[in-house]
Amino acid sequence: MSLRGKLVLAQAPLALALVAVGVISTVTTTRLGERSRLILADNYRSVLAAQRMKGALERVETHALVLLSPHTSAQSGADAARADRVPLAEAFAAPRDMIERELAVQEGNITEVGEGPLTARLRAAWADARAGVDRFAALSSPPERETLYFATLEPAFARVRSALDEILVLNQDAMVRKSDRAADAARTFEHVVVGAVIVALLAGLLASVGLTTRLLRPLGVVSAAVRRFGEGDLKVRAGVSMTDEIGTVATEFNRMAERLEQYRESSLGELLQAQQAAQAAIDGLPDPVLLLDAEGDLRGANAAATRLLGIEPDRAGAEAFAAADPAVRAAVDRLRGHVLGGKGAYAPRGFEDALRVPSAEGEKVFLPRATPLYAESGAVNGAALALQDATRLFRFDQLKSDLVATVAHEFRTPLTSIQMALHLCTEQVVGPLTPKQADLLFAAREDCERLRLIVDDLLNLSRIESGHIELHRRVCAAGPLIAQAVDVHRAAAAQAKVILKTEVPPGLPEVFVDPDRIQLVFSNLLGNAIRYSPPDGTIVLRVRMEATAREPGANRAARAERLVFEVADSGPGIPAAHQAALFEKFFRVPGSQGGGSGLGLFITKGLVNAHGGQVGVVSQEGHGATFWFSIPVSEAAGATA
Repeated sequence: MSLRGKLVLAQAPLALALVAVGVISTVTTTRLGERSRLILADNYRSVLAAQRMKGALERVETHALVLLSPHTSAQSGADAARADRVPLAEAFAAPRDMIERELAVQEGNITEVGEGPLTARLRAAWADARAGVDRFAALSSPPERETLYFATLEPAFARVRSALDEILVLNQDAMVRKSDRAADAARTFEHVVVGAVIVALLAGLLASVGLTTRLLRPLGVVSAAVRRFGEGDLKVRAGVSMTDEIGTVATEFNRMAERLEQYRESSLGELLQAQQAAQAAIDGLPDPVLLLDAEGDLRGANAAATRLLGIEPDRAGAEAFAAADPAVRAAVDRLRGHVLGGKGAYAPRGFEDALRVPSAEGEKVFLPRATPLYAESGAVNGAALALQDATRLFRFDQLKSDLVATVAHEFRTPLTSIQMALHLCTEQVVGPLTPKQADLLFAAREDCERLRLIVDDLLNLSRIESGHIELHRRVCAAGPLIAQAVDVHRAAAAQAKVILKTEVPPGLPEVFVDPDRIQLVFSNLLGNAIRYSPPDGTIVLRVRMEATAREPGANRAARAERLVFEVADSGPGIPAAHQAALFEKFFRVPGSQGGGSGLGLFITKGLVNAHGGQVGVVSQEGHGATFWFSIPVSEAAGATA
């Protein structure tokens, strides 16, 4: 017999049991559905009809009470009578017809014991109420209506409402009883189905256990052979002599194992050749390339990495980087941590992320890049590092910076002479000036001053880019620094009609800074705030202490404490899309007014970073901007120690 026949034979008792369970379930479900239908057919119609009659009766009572109101009683004459009768007939017609329709439905749906007499009493009560309503509508005198309503209509309405309430209670109680009986039947059905399932399960297990045991024995042989084959034993075979489908699977498995063993022996040379071709392609790249695993061990490197970085790919573990510069190993660890930390690929932001490595050809400048390597499961199990040789680009950037610095330096001497000459002329030291000449010279002096500021910015830019910022630090208090900055810009603020305020809390620690450089930072921030603040606006220069969390037991020198200086203005604010680029070179917010070279905030960032601090902005468009920079207090502690 084939495996299919055996499986069918083993499942036959289960199939019969399922048919029996299905028949029992169908019969019981049909009975439950019939009971639910009876609830809807017998009682729900009566409940719905009674509720509708009660609603219509309330509308009839409401119309009658409206006619008894003082406003209606105040009307008199034939016009008032006509105005009452016409809307009254129309108002009573719809609810009265609804009561008649629903009462007919109730009379045709008497299903419970005692419901017939209640319905007959409802019919009689409604007949009295309807006759009273007709007489009430025919009357035109308010006193007669009031007498008829309280003497006849109100008791009749009460009898109708009482009969409706009794019919509702009768049918609702019947629905509850039938629902309880349906619940009992459902529980009985549940017990029957559970018993049938248990019996079917036992019968199926007893009937199929013998056949299943015989079927699983050869399957276990094949499973063990497959497991050993997956572990690398290519010589294992499944010894099954059966002729059914399991025997066919075992035969095909043995044939597959033989072919894979032959293929492995024949394709080993091809795999080695493919690996050599891939290595040759990597070696052909002019930039160093490194392949790392999740533990940081080197798994591959090209010839450029060996020649330029001193990497030894033949050595294992950390010994592969023994001859490399320490900066190379630090950069490799940093990039590997970035990629394996789940942050994705790494790309340099600029020459500030460049890696400088000494070599026999001179100092090399590399821009590091990293890409994650994924396993078959999708997890990151390594990283590919490429160090782009940017030495020539770096030299060109240096030449550009040197050229800018040289040109700016050469401009200063003649610019100073021109500025002095213009000053002497505007002060009329060399002779009187006509008003027109004075205007031209004052304009030239302002342009000369603007040009001097641009030259100063270019010089500061060249120093920041070269990393040669000279800082003459000394211990300074925050209050005098802020006071000096405000004094310098008080005249400009008064001219722009802007109010300058300061907020300096007592007890602040001193900082170890270059006061001239810090004043330049204040000058850039306050100058921008004055330029963009509206007349009668307010600029607040404040300072506060900020302490971040630190490890327990850390000494004072290791505390992450800093002074944060803030310049808050009431200007137009800065859109969120432009805030990230504010501190880049030559960047200006599109559509902004006023002059400027776009270097002030870049220079500010460079000077603050040279002090070991940070700089940033908090702004919402239309609600002003707050520029801040921080100076570590630990620097001051180190200076005074």
